[in-house]
Amino acid sequence: MVEICIIYDKLRFEERALYDKAIKKNLNAQLIDAKNLILSTSSRKSDLQFGGILLQRTVSYFRGLYLTSCLEFLGYKVINNFNVGEICGNKLVTSLHLAKHHIPTPETGFAFSAEGARKMLNKMGYPAVLKPLIGSWGRGVFPIRDEETANILVETREENGNALSRIYYIQEMVERPPRDVRCIVVDDNVITAIYRYSPGNEWRTNVAMGGKAEKATITNELEDIVLRAARSVGGGILGVDLMEDRSRGLLVHEINNTVEFRGAQDVSEVDIADAILDYAIKIAKS
Repeated sequence: MVEICIIYDKLRFEERALYDKAIKKNLNAQLIDAKNLILSTSSRKSDLQFGGILLQRTVSYFRGLYLTSCLEFLGYKVINNFNVGEICGNKLVTSLHLAKHHIPTPETGFAFSAEGARKMLNKMGYPAVLKPLIGSWGRGVFPIRDEETANILVETREENGNALSRIYYIQEMVERPPRDVRCIVVDDNVITAIYRYSPGNEWRTNVAMGGKAEKATITNELEDIVLRAARSVGGGILGVDLMEDRSRGLLVHEINNTVEFRGAQDVSEVDIADAILDYAIKIAKS
């Protein structure tokens, strides 16, 4: 019997759905709270007895990343692996991989000082979008519509004690409908796609912030760009987010390593948890 461990630090709909589906599939499943794990350089794989495959589902980027490194050091198979998690958890690194593989994205600039950020914004033009290198659910993402707003946000970032706040990730404001596209990729297959609509007066489309989900058609164009984007970061179980630019078409703007799928499941016919577990079983047996 395949043994599957679901590693979490916040038990959400997705982790419960994966566990419940694993039980229905007669798998030996465990829910493991990452916050309770203690490891060292002298730890051995036999100390944990976690089974054949681990699904990394922690919300915290750094906790999940470094725990994955430890578990892989012990010889465990982790989905997604450390390299994929490291790339997808950092927007700058993700953008570089997308560009390297010629995936269409919004115009994106990087600056490493306050003055550099101001120069980048003047070069790119307003409006623009300032994003944190690391983060999810649209937190810390700000539209910058003029130079005055830019100066306020840059000054605020410079006063932040976090060194990453002083590395600037700036994107153009894409002219798009009030929605984006979220595709879920499992084992080099786009298993579902949804539109995510902005709630009320909010311009961000995250379902976690109250956005509405609607099923989207997986066209040949969409499938091609999404799979190329997923492969560019190493593949696995991913959420690929795109915007529909009115003149350039589909642009990939983010790839999620620990993809949430509650909104997608509500409007999709495919059983997302089942597809994820089938992939995990395949990896465990490989």
